[in-house]
Amino acid sequence: DCSLWRSAHKNRINMAFKGEDHLDSLPLPVQRMHLIQVDSVQRWMEDLKLMTDCECMCILQSKPISIEKDEQNEFILSSQHSTCDNLQLLLKRAWIISTELTRIAQKLEKNRWQRVHSMTVRVNCHVRSMINEYNTFTRNSSEEMHQFEKLLIDKCSEFTAFTERCMQTEDEQILKSMKSCINETLTTIAQYFGRLIELVLTHEAQNLLRQIELSDSVYVTESAISSLFSLTQEGAHLCRIIAKEGGVVVLFKICRQDCFRCLYPQTLRTLASICCVEEGMHQLEKVDGILCLADILTDNTHSEATHAEAAAVIAQITSPHLTFTQHLSSFLENMEEIVTALVKLCQEASSGEVFLLASAALANITFFDTMACEILLQLNAMKILLAACSDKHIVDTPYSRDQVVTILANMSVLDQCASEIIQGNGVQLLMEMLFERSSSGNSAEVAACERVQQKSAVTLARLSRDPEVADAAVKLSCIPRLIKLCRSPTERNNSDSVLVACLAALRRLAVMSPDGLEDSDFQQLVKPRLVDSFLLCTNMEESFV
Repeated sequence: DCSLWRSAHKNRINMAFKGEDHLDSLPLPVQRMHLIQVDSVQRWMEDLKLMTDCECMCILQSKPISIEKDEQNEFILSSQHSTCDNLQLLLKRAWIISTELTRIAQKLEKNRWQRVHSMTVRVNCHVRSMINEYNTFTRNSSEEMHQFEKLLIDKCSEFTAFTERCMQTEDEQILKSMKSCINETLTTIAQYFGRLIELVLTHEAQNLLRQIELSDSVYVTESAISSLFSLTQEGAHLCRIIAKEGGVVVLFKICRQDCFRCLYPQTLRTLASICCVEEGMHQLEKVDGILCLADILTDNTHSEATHAEAAAVIAQITSPHLTFTQHLSSFLENMEEIVTALVKLCQEASSGEVFLLASAALANITFFDTMACEILLQLNAMKILLAACSDKHIVDTPYSRDQVVTILANMSVLDQCASEIIQGNGVQLLMEMLFERSSSGNSAEVAACERVQQKSAVTLARLSRDPEVADAAVKLSCIPRLIKLCRSPTERNNSDSVLVACLAALRRLAVMSPDGLEDSDFQQLVKPRLVDSFLLCTNMEESFV
């Protein structure tokens, strides 16, 4: 599925900020700020750059040192970072403000007025600094943005005054009456702040898309697309903003111009990110994006990197986890061409990453439409995938094996599939997949290993209706391995889905070869109802094995 190839493909992982208490009203762009996982000391050093002495900031009101007007533009240009760096700075500042607002709400509930006031002063400073920093590198802010900037600054000043008065009184009744006003003010600040951030991000998305659309320079276009991609990594809400502003249309225009061929991989990578939201998918359909992707995949003059990124877009838009793929009617019209190109990409892949993207797209397509399995069978895809699994440089991770076994599981519903499995030594591969274990202990990799075990058991269960496959599985000692997975929770990483699949496969093989089981295994794992065997195995202690 899409989450697998995406996490393996340059670690495209987004984390979400979760608001609490009075910050439930914070809009999505604030709630989904991108958190960077780094060493705590390094993180502290980075955040320190954004911290400001509160007393000095209150005195200066965050105003820059005055310089001559004629020199100002030159000063700004000379000190300006790239658009991408400025946006990242803005988002980090916004994340800090969001965190501070959450902490204020928590301290307010505990009536820690001194802490509330000091944190309020700090938020006031951060808000002014953020607005000042943004106005330093943007030149054409809208009137609505200026309006919300003023509303936010005024409300922050009012909030600081409120909390200062609370510090000067010890009367519980007065504090209780003022608390409701402070709560209301805090909620308003959160709303103004969230709206301002959304306006800023929309404004920046518009600027970048305008730059991409109007520029003839490869360098300028590349820089703008890079900045746009960085925005897509900040969460689904930003992808929605970009899609609503016409991002998919603009990027597909790039993919239809030969002069920008060197930018196709980067452009397609950005499209894959935007198409994780429904708005992006609707735009893709409107601009005949499927046809464009099919043309790219079937054009042998394109680089492998371009083909791989086109496969990544296909994997994204056909993800079985998305609920809004039904409108992709044009996909069915081009499916045979796309599937053929993806099988060829799997066969000729020069790296594990390319194979992962192509196989992930194929795996998702087999969920998307059953006709895809018949096309794959005609293209000898089974033979190609099984051969790829023997090359440890190509199928080099549990994520890749997960895609392969997903395709095998979905194809195994076809009767003709059994002979292909036998010819390609597929039963041996499925047996090996039952032993899949994570070498790193990483949670994502462990989950991928569980899926490999589960789907290989499902595939064995489906294929074992063919006596020849069942006989091969018995000879390869699949039954003892399935019993081990059922009885030993650690072998299956305590996964219930693996247990159910193994019980189903074991029961199918037991019908074909009843002599392969001991009486205790038959009585506990085969004879009872499936749910009873499941409950028995889930309650087993490790010492029982």
